[in-house]
Amino acid sequence: MRIVMVGSGYVGLVSGTCFADFGHDVICVDKDEAKIAMLRESRIPIFEPGLPELVAGNVRDGRLSFTTDLASSIAGADAVFIAVGTPSRRGDGHADLSYVFDAAREIARALTGYCVIVTKSTVPVGTGDEIERIMRETRPDIDISVVSNPEFLREGAAIDDFKRPDRIVVGCQDERAKEVMSRVYRPLYLNQAPLLFTDRRTSELIKYAANAFLATKVGFINEMADLCEATGANVQEVARGIGLDNRIGPKFLHAGPGYGGSCFPKDTLALIRTANDFAAPSSIVEAVVTANDKRKRAMARRVIAACDGNVRGKTIALLGLTFKPNTDDMRDAPSISIIQALQDAGAQIRAYDPEGMEQAKLVLSNVTYARDPYDCITGADAICLVTEWNMFRALDLDRVKALARAPVMVDLRNVYRPGEMRERGFRYSSIGRA
Repeated sequence: MRIVMVGSGYVGLVSGTCFADFGHDVICVDKDEAKIAMLRESRIPIFEPGLPELVAGNVRDGRLSFTTDLASSIAGADAVFIAVGTPSRRGDGHADLSYVFDAAREIARALTGYCVIVTKSTVPVGTGDEIERIMRETRPDIDISVVSNPEFLREGAAIDDFKRPDRIVVGCQDERAKEVMSRVYRPLYLNQAPLLFTDRRTSELIKYAANAFLATKVGFINEMADLCEATGANVQEVARGIGLDNRIGPKFLHAGPGYGGSCFPKDTLALIRTANDFAAPSSIVEAVVTANDKRKRAMARRVIAACDGNVRGKTIALLGLTFKPNTDDMRDAPSISIIQALQDAGAQIRAYDPEGMEQAKLVLSNVTYARDPYDCITGADAICLVTEWNMFRALDLDRVKALARAPVMVDLRNVYRPGEMRERGFRYSSIGRA
């Protein structure tokens, strides 16, 4: 099949590359000429394990190409996916759909025959209706089906998620579109991936509901961690105890500094705004968002407490900056709030992240970036482990203690064991454990 992916960001690039790897003929379109030039040379503007090799292989085999010319790409396409950004709109938290609607107009002007228009971007309920209205207004003679097909990709594991999905959700209104989408995803039938067909509005809401529910699990276990600390219980054992219940499950029950990234923050806000617009307010999700925002800055207070209540003039070493391992994504990362709060309290920040430092420089100021974890720790009055990259899981603790000015560690990911850290002579604090 011939597929066009409009937008070559994280979702568009991963999706387009995986479709090409299935054997489809895929063209990824983007207005950013510099990005397209990079991709044509198989240089990847984002960090995602396995993606550079997959792009290079499919470009070499002629199934994947990149262009800035949307009009010439559309001719003969069976399906055109819209995979542009939908960031939170400044001031009100609504999803900014301007890029989606601009893409719809451009696609409409370029179409030459029947085509399925697929919304891959995360969009509020009713967006598909508006896309169809805009396209038919732009070209009254147009022959299209507008479909919702939300993505469920985890950064750092996106390729595996795409090729071995828990489910594929397709919201469509007619049989022609259903037949095309079945052909698009036919290569996954061997993996027995559930292909859930539903109406368009339900499909759009499934994406937001999924992310809001996962964010709620994160918020819940973080509140249980606070209760564990107050009562002397162990949050890791609590999480295991409830996660073994198959009605709950173990995933997203890891206590920490709060959620961040490209999805949970903006999608929970957008769901709240949508719910209010339809006079069906979501008080649970509102509480999760409020609690998560407070938690990020509360983590800085833990570091200050570990330094006897004063970090003015002290050097704090932060290990990990990205919102999670195996990505360079700094969007709404907890490290941002933690660093800003520590700086407000007078601390000097040294930081190291294996992939995120270039992105961090765009959002943080007055931070000294280190060469490696040990360079970061050298001379530090306290160490704060923020992101659980594998390289931080087995640090040479004797070397850490020798390099740091003071053997103080605040472990926001519960990577180390409290007993072992005490035996090694560290003043150690973690999340939800005595």
